Amino acid sequence: MLAGCVTSRAPSFGLFGDRSSIGSYNYRIIYAGGVDNGNAFPPIDFSQIDPQFYRREVSDPTGELPGTIVVDPDNHFLYHVHEAGVATRYGVGVGREGFAWHGKAVIKRKAEWPRWTPPSEMTKRDSEAAKYAGGMPGGLGNPLGARAMYLYQGDHDTLYRLHGTNDPSSIGKSMSSGCIRLLNQDIMALYNNTPVGVRVVVLPSRGGEGGSI
Repeated sequence: MLAGCVTSRAPSFGLFGDRSSIGSYNYRIIYAGGVDNGNAFPPIDFSQIDPQFYRREVSDPTGELPGTIVVDPDNHFLYHVHEAGVATRYGVGVGREGFAWHGKAVIKRKAEWPRWTPPSEMTKRDSEAAKYAGGMPGGLGNPLGARAMYLYQGDHDTLYRLHGTNDPSSIGKSMSSGCIRLLNQDIMALYNNTPVGVRVVVLPSRGGEGGSI
């Protein structure tokens, strides 16, 4: 259910070109384990992730207004735009649903340790997923991880999600299922800095099968 496949594309620093970091983090601190809402989550195993996908502060390459989130699915980056030409860049894993939509939307709903309900087509082909046709409670075994943010256009749910993952090795890769996944530590940081109503821009994907709504 959580298995993925590595892209054949060579590592890249993204659609916007190679950008040097302008700020640094103590990764041992920000990627440490902890307990959140009764869920104990482990520290990040750095050997599982290409360092280019660690969280970092960069010169904003998007040109969007401060507060905006920009998703670059082909290059597996998410940018959170700040003041003074700065953005926080996060590495992401991208599932089939993450490539299938692009456009502009807003975050209308947020959830901590969200419940996950697999789509009907998944429950038909996957006996493990079928066990959770009625929904899987939030927790470390849940594929949505520690947080989820839901994108809408007006009152229409785009079915596009920004969410956590309990599989750090999936960051920077293209997956067989899911949407846009971040490390649990990263989605918690982004969640805390992203109120409902924030604008999200999802760039078109060369590898996507769908288009904007």
